[in-house]
This record gives sequence, structure tokens and C-alpha cells, in this order.
Amino acid sequence: MPTGKLGTTVEAHKAAPAGPRSSSRTGRPWAGRQPDKRVAVLIPCYNEELTIGDVVRRFRAALPDATVYVYDNNSRDMTAVVARAHGAVVVREPRQGKGNVVRRMFSDIDADIYIMADGDGTYTPEDALTLMEALEEGRCDMVVGTRNGVTEDAGRKGHGFGNMVFNRIYHGLFGRDFTDIFSGYRVFTRRFVKSFPAFSSGFEIETEMSVHASQLRLPVAEIGLTYGRRPEGSHSKLSTFRDGAKILMMFALLLKETRPIMFFGVPAAVLMLFSLGFVTPVLASYFETGLVPRLPTFVFATFLALMAVLLLVTGVILDSVARGRAEVKRMLYLAMPAANIQPFSGDKRSGEQPMAGQ
Repeated sequence: MPTGKLGTTVEAHKAAPAGPRSSSRTGRPWAGRQPDKRVAVLIPCYNEELTIGDVVRRFRAALPDATVYVYDNNSRDMTAVVARAHGAVVVREPRQGKGNVVRRMFSDIDADIYIMADGDGTYTPEDALTLMEALEEGRCDMVVGTRNGVTEDAGRKGHGFGNMVFNRIYHGLFGRDFTDIFSGYRVFTRRFVKSFPAFSSGFEIETEMSVHASQLRLPVAEIGLTYGRRPEGSHSKLSTFRDGAKILMMFALLLKETRPIMFFGVPAAVLMLFSLGFVTPVLASYFETGLVPRLPTFVFATFLALMAVLLLVTGVILDSVARGRAEVKRMLYLAMPAANIQPFSGDKRSGEQPMAGQ
């Protein structure tokens, strides 16, 4: 049974019989507790012909009233053909990279609930119901399906180690809202999707999603799910070193954009310490003899101190700018209509809906 972030358990709803369907590019109504909800399943794909057919089939069986979209990212195999044959709506995205695909999907598709998953068969489509339940009952804007045991078994030892290291770095820089920032199995509200800027071009897109939610303090949740292995003949598109470097660069960029006082303040403190280290013996000699025997050292220490002050002032100014940008993002988020969520069993006595986090 899937487990929540705080150790709670969540049982999956069974899909109800199919309801009315729509032929337009919008998610079909979900035949669950709220049949008026349009649900869209978004699957970015690149060379996944071995697995995409089964993934599409199982999502359609688990969510018979959802529309399954497969965005083909320049696949050189039969991914698009197989996906279309199994009933998915196939769209081609020529810009290479998962981030580019996600940006396109979020722009194109209009729905109430969005389910994003990979096409490699490592996620269980039936778990989507569990994530949707957590989204509604927790009044969340994003629910992440964390991959149980991913650090021990991610297909490659380097990937598992990288997951552990990057998650710890994320905790130190942006907080502990998430324990698996690279999970590709997520459920979103329309409010999140249409207010998410999506600047990333590659696998770092999940990191950007997590930072976006943390910066705006959006209601989020995590549900522990089973994470499978790729079948024989299917290969990961993730490059341990190239994509790892991109993720580190994304960490630095997002830190500069969201927490500039830390981004500039830490090197400012380091430079000031070096400056003090160089200038201390020079000043000690000056106070003893009245002479400055190492003038170049004194000049260099002064230069380091000026650079430290400059970086600190830059960080303070940009911190004000970042706060203003966060306010704009928050206002854009609030401008989107909130999800019309019906009360669940715990609310029926008074007719009131608890706030997120209660």
C-alpha cells in the first residue's frame, strides 16, 4: 500500500464506469468522486516503443475518462505509432529535452487535474488514483509520487548515488518540502500548471517544479510508491555526468533567482575572511613598527574586502528584487481560480472544508 510523507497510508479509489467523452484537446471528465473534473495524463517520450504501449493501455484502464497525451520528443523508433495505436493523443515536440516537452504540454493542455508520468514503464499507472486522492483530500496543488528505494535501485549505481546527493543539496539550499525532487510521477492542479514558468530545457525540470512550490509555499504532498525497473532492451536517457552538471547549474541559477542573499552572501563572507587573514599580520606589524613592510599584501587584502562588500550589497539589492518577483508569481497564482473541491467524509458534519495542512 502506498505510504504518505508522514507515514500515513492512502488507499486508491477504484475507477468508476466511463462517462461522457470529449474529442477536443482537453482532459475528459474523471468518473470518480467528482465526475465534472477533466483529467489529462501527460507522458513525455523519447525512444520508448518497448514500454509506451503498455503504459498508455494501463492509464486508460485505470482512468477511463481521462485523455492520455504522449508528446514525442524526436523519437527515432516507433514510439509515436505505438502510442497512437493504443489510443493516446500523440503530439510532436521538436525542441529536444524533457523541460521543453513539459513546457509545451503545460501550454497546450487545458484540464482540471494533470497527471505527469514517464513512458518507460517504471511507474505504476494505477497509482495515479492514489495521487489524485491525496491532491483532493490534502487540498494540494502538487502531489509527488516518491520512488521507494530509488537510491538503492535506480537502474545505475551512479543514478542512485546522485539522487541521494542532489536531494541533500536541495534540502540545504531550498528546504525540506521534498524528499525525491527528481520523481517524474506527479499530479497537479490547473492552478499550478498555468502559473509555473518552466524555464528548464532538460531533466532539471522537476527541480524547478520543486523550487517553484517551495518558494511560493504552495500546498504539496508526497506519497511513497513502488518504483520499477526498465524492461530488457530499454535504456535510460539520463547521462550521469552531463545531466548531473546541468542539475547543479540549475541549483545555482535557482538559488540566485530565489535566494540571492545566500548566493552572494556566502562568497562575500569567504572573501572577507581571506581579506582578514591577509591583512591581520600586516596590521600587527604596522602597530608594532609604524611601517607597512608588505604593501602589496595590504593592497590585495583591501581589494578582497571591497569585493566582499560589493557582493554583499549586490545580494541585498537582488533580494529585494527577488521578493518582488515572488509577490508577482504569487499574485499570478492567486489569479487562477482555485480547484472546486467537494468535502470528503471528515467534513460532512459541519459542511466546512479544512484548510491545507490541517
